[in-house]
Amino acid sequence: METNNTTDKTLIFLSRGIDDERATVAWTLANAGVASGQDVTVFAVSAGVDVLRKGAADVVQMNPHDPSMKELIGKFMAAGGTVWACPPCSSLRGYSEDNYIDGVKITGAGPVFDLIKQGAGTICL
Repeated sequence: METNNTTDKTLIFLSRGIDDERATVAWTLANAGVASGQDVTVFAVSAGVDVLRKGAADVVQMNPHDPSMKELIGKFMAAGGTVWACPPCSSLRGYSEDNYIDGVKITGAGPVFDLIKQGAGTICL
């Protein structure tokens, strides 16, 4: 019997903040993933949680020819992408879910490792 070890899940670890173009890269990859039919989750850690605060990404646009970070995050979430924020990283900064844009959930390591056990591909930025 053959087994198929592929999955349609992708987990993106975002550790970069609003002042780092790699945060924009993470959201661009997240959008490409959902557009290709992947079930994509972004797990924000460290400075990555700062991007998720209400209003933080509103004026961030690393390249004038690309969409703003606000547009990238909004498009991703509207397409069904999942966004999680690290509990200790949030707590350290005094953030609760009320500080984050709608739809962001503070989620710990358990669900992250569940996705990995399910075979999710991982990308770290």
